[in-house]
Amino acid sequence: MNLEFIRDGPAFVIEGKQRLLIVADLHFGIEADLAAHGLHFRSRSAERLERLMRVIEGADPDALVLLGDIKHSIPSLTRQEYYEMPGIIETLRSRVPLIVFPGNHDVGIERFVRASELRPRDGAVIDGVGYLHGHMYPSPDLYGHLIVIGHHHPLLSLRDEVGCALQEPAYIRAGLDSGARVTQESPAPEGSTRLLFMPAFNELAGYDITQIVKNPFSPLSRYMNAEEAEIILADGTYIGPLSSLDHDEDD
Repeated sequence: MNLEFIRDGPAFVIEGKQRLLIVADLHFGIEADLAAHGLHFRSRSAERLERLMRVIEGADPDALVLLGDIKHSIPSLTRQEYYEMPGIIETLRSRVPLIVFPGNHDVGIERFVRASELRPRDGAVIDGVGYLHGHMYPSPDLYGHLIVIGHHHPLLSLRDEVGCALQEPAYIRAGLDSGARVTQESPAPEGSTRLLFMPAFNELAGYDITQIVKNPFSPLSRYMNAEEAEIILADGTYIGPLSSLDHDEDD
């Protein structure tokens, strides 16, 4: 299995028997929600789609795996999504086969994607790797594999001694605690399950990694082994263990 990180996404290619391009948290339609909260941006959907199409062209995958939150509005469709989503999905579909794992924001996504493109909300294994959006307990079938998830929008924030800050989308790579559970009732099997938390493709979405760890908001973030978690930038640059970032902040 080979992994190729694509900074211009963020996205990555995982290649085994198939060459799959993985993208999470597009959040098309986010501008309408921001406007409802007093933050007015023109729609960036066209630019976001163009960036995704460039990533697809460069990666030349066998299929595009969308790890949920393709659209943004909850609990229904906004006017922006209603008019933009059909063209967005058709543009993607015309270039590459789609595999869609719905997220918590994807209420109504069935209106735009085909039944054959949809996968279960609790995830599935493709070519030896588990995928799901990450807002719910995974299917037991995913344990024992690498599990790739979105939902958390991890963002690395570093600040130097004069206060200059770096904020970059980043991946969290971690194992599961021994107390992790397959469901709310059943423990996960001991073994080789690994987690890879993906940054959001949407340029307006990001959440500080240290807050994801301190205030986990999903089953897998609650059960990840934070002491062994590692940080990787969107271009594949290895930053180091999460514990070293906590130590720097304490200093």
